[in-house]
Amino acid sequence: MNLTGYGILFIFVILSLLFAVAMLVTAYIVQPKYKREIKFQTYECGLNPNQSARIKFDVKCYIFAILFLLFDVETIFLFPWAVIYNKIGLFALLEGILFILVLGIGLFYAIKRKLLEWQ
Repeated sequence: MNLTGYGILFIFVILSLLFAVAMLVTAYIVQPKYKREIKFQTYECGLNPNQSARIKFDVKCYIFAILFLLFDVETIFLFPWAVIYNKIGLFALLEGILFILVLGIGLFYAIKRKLLEWQ
């Protein structure tokens, strides 16, 4: 049996789809069929819920989380850039410096607005 590149690709796609369908069918078959009231309650670290899940929280928590994500994504972009630093040349170096400068301005703004103080 002589398969070309597209034949192998077609077989791979068919087997992948069959595997995905088999996993969905298996999950449906083995899932619990009965519903209990506790399943629909709010989960609070293993403790019984004592109030509604809709609570007010300080907006500083949200801003702190957004700033964390911003600087976490910075690390994701800078790591590959640092790995191939020797191969990218002067223009890419200037782009990297500009990227770090823009993020530094954002950090300075956050410090100036006292967004990183936890009070």
